[in-house]
Amino acid sequence: MSDTDKTGLVIRAAAADDVPLVLSLIHELAEYEQMADQVVATEADVHRALFGATPHAEAVIAMLGDTPVGFALFFHSFSTFLAKPGLYLEDLYVRPDFRGRGFGRRLLVHLARIAKQRDCGRFEWAVLDWNELAIRSYRRAGAVPMDEWTVFRLTGDALDRLATEDD
Repeated sequence: MSDTDKTGLVIRAAAADDVPLVLSLIHELAEYEQMADQVVATEADVHRALFGATPHAEAVIAMLGDTPVGFALFFHSFSTFLAKPGLYLEDLYVRPDFRGRGFGRRLLVHLARIAKQRDCGRFEWAVLDWNELAIRSYRRAGAVPMDEWTVFRLTGDALDRLATEDD
């Protein structure tokens, strides 16, 4: 599925030959989020995650002519209460020179359409508390924060310890 809007922005599914671009955008996002030191993904990792035997995520790229302006990476979740899949937006990034022109919103619209086409019961994502620009944009789109929920995460040694715990 591809979308083109009145500004000439084209949003299309990432292809295998886009992996270097996707990884580059991931690095840019990490810089923006002040987390550059946490990116350990390689092109091989991104290729395997998006296009391997069992893809774990999908990505779309926003292009203005031949210029990539941003991307979104997403995957399916599941709601037991709805008994339907959900669409989880892992990352949405628009390059600084293209912000404020509605391109992030166009990426959200594109993903909302995918969610509806796939009969998803919800479309969710997380946002860093300090990212007021994104929070305002998401609220304008009609999204509401899930204040009563706290996100937990296991990584690294903690994940290893739990995974190897005796029953």
